Amino acid sequence: MAGRWIDVWEPEDETFWREKGERIAKRNLAFSVLSEHIGFSIWSLWSVMVLFMGPQYGIDPAGKFFLIATATVVGAVIRIPYTFSVARFGGRNWTVFSALMLLLPTGFAFAVMEPGTSYSTFVLVAALTGVGGGNFASSMTNINAFFPLRKKGWALGLNAGGGNIGVPVVQLVGLLVIGTAGAAHPRIVLGVYLPLIVVAAVCSALFMDNLTPVKNDTGAVREAVRARHTWIMAFLYVGTFGSFIGYSFAFGLVLQTQFGRTPLQAASLTFIGPLLGSLIRPLGGSLADKHGGARITLGTFAAMSAATGVVIYASVIESLTVFLVGFIALFVLSGLGNGSTFKMIPAIFLAQGHRKGLSGETAEAYGRRLSGASMGLIGALGALGGLGINLAFRQSFQTVGTGTGAFVAFLAFYAACMVVTWAVYLRRPPVVPDTAESAEEPETRPGYAKV
Repeated sequence: MAGRWIDVWEPEDETFWREKGERIAKRNLAFSVLSEHIGFSIWSLWSVMVLFMGPQYGIDPAGKFFLIATATVVGAVIRIPYTFSVARFGGRNWTVFSALMLLLPTGFAFAVMEPGTSYSTFVLVAALTGVGGGNFASSMTNINAFFPLRKKGWALGLNAGGGNIGVPVVQLVGLLVIGTAGAAHPRIVLGVYLPLIVVAAVCSALFMDNLTPVKNDTGAVREAVRARHTWIMAFLYVGTFGSFIGYSFAFGLVLQTQFGRTPLQAASLTFIGPLLGSLIRPLGGSLADKHGGARITLGTFAAMSAATGVVIYASVIESLTVFLVGFIALFVLSGLGNGSTFKMIPAIFLAQGHRKGLSGETAEAYGRRLSGASMGLIGALGALGGLGINLAFRQSFQTVGTGTGAFVAFLAFYAACMVVTWAVYLRRPPVVPDTAESAEEPETRPGYAKV
């Protein structure tokens, strides 16, 4: 596609932003949200399809968990190339292409979604839905380039939240179909999304723009890969976003398998957690701005540990009501943590710039380069947490028949996340020169951003 290219883009120039930039940026944001939203819906499609797969499909719970795990891992891995495709092909062009790519998994699922289809075919089609997970990375990279630093938090929060809501929306569509047409008609869900994908692609082609100044910074990527904070934040993001996407995919299947819910009963509850987790994500970023991302993240992991304890207790006493309270709390808290952890990244690399002796705009430019380069990798690795959750559920149900063992493992992981957050970003270090490489709390040092 030749596309529409903007050769001069200076969002930090207040006059440019006021007279021209803001209008263009908000238009691109609106249609980026639409495309990313549908991408998330297709990525999480098999969290709905498995609810339609009754005994006539001949697939046990472990096999169903493997289907959604397959979609998770492909969606996580594909985020890395999607991150760099915006600069290579243009934000508008790549948004159109990535939207049209969603026709493949949706169309193939429409063709094969019936009893008698081989399990290997279902695995292949589930893998194809992973392309929807890549849309998040390219969309965030694209929108990050359109907005000035003072507006990035709001824009990226809205973009991410609007995308995440695609998970509960497809689950609501599934609920509507099961409640009206019955569990024997999964193709209706797919038929709803096929035209929506075309609409998203057409709107992106008509109303979005490419930015010529956006280039891939391979030097920044190499430096981000070498930076220890990239890997530390990826670990923490596994605990927040990995939990959100993993639980979103598995919730309905856990209700069916562990508590014997019918497809309609499971579908009527499945969407609640992802919806609340998506809506609260911007609040996590806002609280991080006010109180520091590390403090909010630590509190979030502590609360997630407590909620996991509630879920384990509910599993032991076989109480669906208590289980729902704990599980929905996990969704809300993971959404809160999504916002706070992502807000930590720019502040951490700004602090690193100060440690290198940089100041003012030079330090801010360094922070933008490194945080932008690291976000794609952090997002990809964080999404792999969803794979871990679904594989843990698969193993737990396969060996003991319940998800209790998986939740015990999640509790241990959240405890590890608490320790890492405190040790690296909150523990007050001994008095040492600012050039020391010991664990530090950046906000306690002169010139450090609030992490």
